[in-house]
Amino acid sequence: MSRDELLGAYERMLLIRRFEEKAGQLYGTGLIAGFCHLYIGQEAVVIGMQHCLKDGDEVITSYRDHGHMLATGMDPKGVMAELTGRSGGYSKGKGGSMHMFSKEKGFFGGHGIVGAQVSLGTGIGFSNWYRQNDAVCLTYFGEGASNQGQVYESYNLASLFKLPVVFIIENNRYAMGTSIERATASTDLSHNASPWGMPSMAVDGMDVLAVKAAGEQAVAHCRAGKGPFLLEMKTYRYRGHSMSDPAKYRTREEVQKMRAEHDCIDSARKKLEEMGVSEAELRKLDDSVKARVQAAADFAQASPEPDPSELYTNVLVET
Repeated sequence: MSRDELLGAYERMLLIRRFEEKAGQLYGTGLIAGFCHLYIGQEAVVIGMQHCLKDGDEVITSYRDHGHMLATGMDPKGVMAELTGRSGGYSKGKGGSMHMFSKEKGFFGGHGIVGAQVSLGTGIGFSNWYRQNDAVCLTYFGEGASNQGQVYESYNLASLFKLPVVFIIENNRYAMGTSIERATASTDLSHNASPWGMPSMAVDGMDVLAVKAAGEQAVAHCRAGKGPFLLEMKTYRYRGHSMSDPAKYRTREEVQKMRAEHDCIDSARKKLEEMGVSEAELRKLDDSVKARVQAAADFAQASPEPDPSELYTNVLVET
């Protein structure tokens, strides 16, 4: 990346980090209810991959979706309003943390059913193949979902039809709370699609430059009509599986070590400093991001709750 590109990536990663920190605060005060899965630590994956896309491409992911929304350019105000169940949210306050969509940004949602988005993402790729356009669908899922039958069925169909799908395993090592070593016989997930002849790569998901480089190769492969590509992003989440998870299955020292030695934002900041970006400039950028996030929180709290009549809108009723 050039200096300006990396600065832009740094700002967007920082936006996700500060947004998620604020969401955690609002959850703690009761303004966000239900499930809330934070993306803190994994920001380089979505920002690096988003650099590889163009207008018309699509993204679909799981319930840990706030970072993906912000990466596609969705408005933080609308995302935060949805988290708080307000009418100004992307799903009019009826979807909450796990169910937001944006046709304008090509974001086909976060999905609460583990692994369900993999089949849907393959279907989106089929749609692009059928229409003979060169659009690519990024289909994200975690390592905990990677051994499901529907995932392998999706690999097979995508390879059979040469569908333009980039399958992205966000391997944050603990799924819902079980380490990958205890849950998976083969821990090199980048080889999972090899029976179908699908090219793949293991990537340092804590390095936005490495993600972008791998993403460009995968997207170019799909766009050229050569079929799907699998990327295993080796990343790490700092918080529990959800806000209700105390994460006692790992040590505090392990988390602190990852933060100190492998944080994606710290790494990007060091590279920017080497490129001549001053500490004052970076501090000003952080202040600007914090202001945007606070404005989103203020908007969410000021936005009214949905009118009771909304219970009956956008609902399919079979008679």
